[in-house]
Amino acid sequence: MEWVEGSGRHISVAPERCDGCGNCVRVCLAKCFKISSKKAVVDNLDMCMECGACWYVCAPEAILFSWPPGGTGFRTRWG
Repeated sequence: MEWVEGSGRHISVAPERCDGCGNCVRVCLAKCFKISSKKAVVDNLDMCMECGACWYVCAPEAILFSWPPGGTGFRTRWG
């Protein structure tokens, strides 16, 4: 597995929408989020597996998620 850097971030948090519930922190297996000042923030985007679970569990729709452009983001090698 490798991370191929692209331009911009494919996941971000809209702080004005975030209620600090922590669902994104709990569901993210890659530990990409943390709660800071009662709001979720992206802490470690390099480990993101692009599964979309954070976006799915965010009731106030504070997680902004878009697929990275082709050839960038999380890439696996199948042998």
